[in-house]
Amino acid sequence: MKKYEFENIHPFQDGNGRVGRLIALKECLRYSIIPFIIEDSKKLFYYRGLSEWKNEPGYLIDTCLDGQDTFKNLMKMFDME
Repeated sequence: MKKYEFENIHPFQDGNGRVGRLIALKECLRYSIIPFIIEDSKKLFYYRGLSEWKNEPGYLIDTCLDGQDTFKNLMKMFDME
């Protein structure tokens, strides 16, 4: 099952979004990819990216890349490479 499929099923009223983001973090670390943070102000872009993945994967990709920039900025703040 792909991440966007997991996120879209929402079997619980709340919770699988957090689980999905944890899985994404784990996979980023597993493949030495800089993790991403989806800020609350960009959550709607993330949801749009998930719902439109089959038609336009660029929405989700761009949102995740923006989230990587956020993560990189936090790493710089804490002098992490």
